[in-house]
Amino acid sequence: MTYIITNACVDVQDQSCIEVCPVDCIHFEEGADRMCYVHPDECIDCAACESACPVGAIFAEEQAPAEAAEFTAINALWFADKAAARAKVEEVASRGLSIT
Repeated sequence: MTYIITNACVDVQDQSCIEVCPVDCIHFEEGADRMCYVHPDECIDCAACESACPVGAIFAEEQAPAEAAEFTAINALWFADKAAARAKVEEVASRGLSIT
């Protein structure tokens, strides 16, 4: 299991999750990314990030809303191909995906 960051983070990047992560597995590049990303192999499933997020963008992978399922792959993709992950975020943002 891992935690994922979903579309509610897009253009918010509060970074409270980064501050509380005990293993520093949440990343983004300022000025290049529209959201933060959780490294799926480094996440220890502690859930500290989930409660720290002021916009409710973070979910345990298995508990993410169905409409946010693609964010599991997007989070992992960022660590392999940042440009491709950014393109996916742009695509999702252009569709106006909303998780309520």
